[in-house]
Amino acid sequence: MTRARTPLALGLPAALGVAFLFLPLAGILARTPWNTLPSRLTAQPVTEALGLSLLVSAWALLLSLVLGVPLAWLLARVEFRGKSLVRCLVMLPMVLPPTVAGVALLQGYGRRGILGPPLASLGITLPFSTAGAVTASAFVAMPFLVISLEGALAGLHPRYEETATSLGAAPLRVFRTITLPMVAPG
Repeated sequence: MTRARTPLALGLPAALGVAFLFLPLAGILARTPWNTLPSRLTAQPVTEALGLSLLVSAWALLLSLVLGVPLAWLLARVEFRGKSLVRCLVMLPMVLPPTVAGVALLQGYGRRGILGPPLASLGITLPFSTAGAVTASAFVAMPFLVISLEGALAGLHPRYEETATSLGAAPLRVFRTITLPMVAPG
């Protein structure tokens, strides 16, 4: 197999892109106190922070899966009015600056936000809480799941699902046993 030569007009910016992404990591690695790292990593504040991060990530993943998988399926398989608007709303958290996303979350779910008072009447306060961190993490992560899964679903020919349906499988069973396993790699 022969390799094509990389054009300088593409190779140079690509190399600069790698350097741009690697430089912050190199900074962290260069400034890490390696000789005291084990004791620092096992300190109580660090283990608490790590535990909280894992908890928030797990709940955000679950929330993203529960809400994002059906949304991706809807965007990939159903034609409806406003579909392009829904897709824009899905992608919005990906392009919002973090500060704007934080303000938007406060305006929607904060104490004085749209859902803040109803949530407070149920005893739920999101700002400065673990539930708020889960909400913020899911807000940021779910668009990536929806967009990638929508692409995988769009690439899956519907004949497999149609065949299972014609053989008498219920729609939810088709989704669970045919669709999800076939798009899992995506």
